[in-house]
Amino acid sequence: MASLNTLRTKFGIVLSIVIAGALLAFILSLKTEMGFSGNDPRVGVIDGEKINYSEYYDQYEQIKAQSGAQESDEQQSAMLANAAWQALIGKHVLTPGFAKMGLRVTEPERLSMVSGQHPSQVFYNAFADPRTGEYNVAAVGQFLTEAESNPQAQQAWAQLNEQARMERQVAKYLGLVKGGVYVNSLEVANGVKAANNTYSGKWAGKKYSAVPDSLIQVKSGDIKAYYNSHKDMFKQLPSRTISYVVFEVAPTDDDMLALEKSVAEVGAQFAATEELKSFVRANRNGKIADTYVSAAQLSDDEAKALMAGQTYGPVLKNNEWTMARVLDSKMVPDSLGIRHIVLPYTQEALADSLLTVLKGGADFRQLAAQYSVYDATAANGGEVGVMPFSAFTGEFAAALSNAKQGDVVKVASGDAVQLMQVYRADKPSKHVQVATITYPVEASAATRRDIHNQAGTFSVNAKGSIEAFNDAASGAAVTPRVASITQGERTIRGLEDSREVTRWAYGAKEGDVSEIFTVGDDYVIATLTDIDDNEYAPLEQVAAQVRAQVLRDKKYDYIVRELAGTTLDEQAASLGSEVADFDGVTFSSFYVNGPGVEPRLVGAIASSGKGAVSAPVKGMSGVYVFEVDDIQTSDKQTEEGERVRAQAMAESMAQQFSVQAIQQMAKIQDLRGKYF
Repeated sequence: MASLNTLRTKFGIVLSIVIAGALLAFILSLKTEMGFSGNDPRVGVIDGEKINYSEYYDQYEQIKAQSGAQESDEQQSAMLANAAWQALIGKHVLTPGFAKMGLRVTEPERLSMVSGQHPSQVFYNAFADPRTGEYNVAAVGQFLTEAESNPQAQQAWAQLNEQARMERQVAKYLGLVKGGVYVNSLEVANGVKAANNTYSGKWAGKKYSAVPDSLIQVKSGDIKAYYNSHKDMFKQLPSRTISYVVFEVAPTDDDMLALEKSVAEVGAQFAATEELKSFVRANRNGKIADTYVSAAQLSDDEAKALMAGQTYGPVLKNNEWTMARVLDSKMVPDSLGIRHIVLPYTQEALADSLLTVLKGGADFRQLAAQYSVYDATAANGGEVGVMPFSAFTGEFAAALSNAKQGDVVKVASGDAVQLMQVYRADKPSKHVQVATITYPVEASAATRRDIHNQAGTFSVNAKGSIEAFNDAASGAAVTPRVASITQGERTIRGLEDSREVTRWAYGAKEGDVSEIFTVGDDYVIATLTDIDDNEYAPLEQVAAQVRAQVLRDKKYDYIVRELAGTTLDEQAASLGSEVADFDGVTFSSFYVNGPGVEPRLVGAIASSGKGAVSAPVKGMSGVYVFEVDDIQTSDKQTEEGERVRAQAMAESMAQQFSVQAIQQMAKIQDLRGKYF
């Protein structure tokens, strides 16, 4: 029966915001430390509407309840945060916009999605049969029967319908955008020419670097004028800049000696104990392997000791002390060829009956195809393939360790019963189950306490100003690092597990010095040095970049003034360069042999006819002139083929960028970093 629990755990309930025709589905987990403290601060602005903490937190909780997700890692939490944010964008931007357009989903349309007549990804994800992949209308009916007396199921059903409506509305909107795209005959003709023409000829040029900077005067007014006329190049999101220091926690020589002594004591006990399994399980660093391995699967030094029944180690390897002993050994085939029949654990009687007929000579492949519930292998007669014995664990290793070619064994594990046929068994060799104890090389508690005290002293000395912070860093022999945190970012690039540092930065004031953060194994202290809420990067910040652009433009003018002559040879001589050949240039090229990566030059060549010297081309690294000698034309692209290609690309790009444009017009401010 399609119960609410089934929807949560087996099918999943999908969060749906469709972008570029695709459904964004995130069934992930939430961090649990984000409580609601009674106030309701703003965490964002979407299309002029304030998004308060409570609304965003409720969206989190709704997704968490839908998915039944538990606490997970930072990456999954970030994905879920993005999904919740996209859901709010849908609520505050897409839904009102669709209403203004008169774009709606009628009740007959909704029913056609529920029935599967017009499939919906939302309903499909919730009610598809996991075995066949087909939409299960009966499961919908069963769920609705349960929902009559289950308020939680009723809420889930309402949310499914809301998501499905949004999915269909977005699809309709994107269909409207697609319908408005048209590729005209001129575009088709240009596309055919671009695809079929290949150009060769001669070129000459001069690099900007060949003109000394001392010959060019760049005034402050030039820089300001360029900045004002190209301001969109410097558009930016709000950001915060921090300076931070890392107090690295590493083991001291005394720690290393103490650890080595402790490991040696444990190693002696490990080698001498007759209760190996109990000894290893009692040690928090102990581990008993689930599988049996051959000598070939061990390192040479491990195999030499363990296969002879000796203790391996303790030895310092990969920054940890390791010791190992053999707990058990078996003579088993290196590899086994397996077929299986998988049955639910409730059908053990059927498994016993099948086992009897198989031992009597029945065709395993035929019975697997008929009875196995694991479709991935049932269709192929239950074929699993040839696997090393080390791939089998627990009950499977025990059942197969004495199996010979042709044997069929029964294994009950988890919620399934499997009948396994061995159709290939290699020559037996010694395999061992290994018990290990490993001690990572790490700082002692005393060392961590000492380094934490150093960080604490630094924190006191660093308060007051950035100068005090830098002076304290010099005194503590740590180097300040700088990081810029752009609105919406949750972590600091290059700093592991830095979510707490970022959250602090969003809530700090300029000059604040943070608490001591534990980041990975180390301690981090930061100070907020700058808050930049400007829509555009200020001129003083980008002045060097702007000056380089202005200098390039002025060098272009300087080189063009030098250019003289009517032939390519004459112009090359005026530039102090030589004429060189190019070939194989098409409109889709990004590289010209000689000049290198020069998109403007490629475009100019692919737009030219034969025999004429070009106008000067302003490239990325120099000024170029050229002459096309030959144009080779192929018929690899037809007019109809180009029309289809160009139309499909235009439709795809229009749909993709229409959603981006809507979000840009909404002027979204993402202020969640302080809280989430």
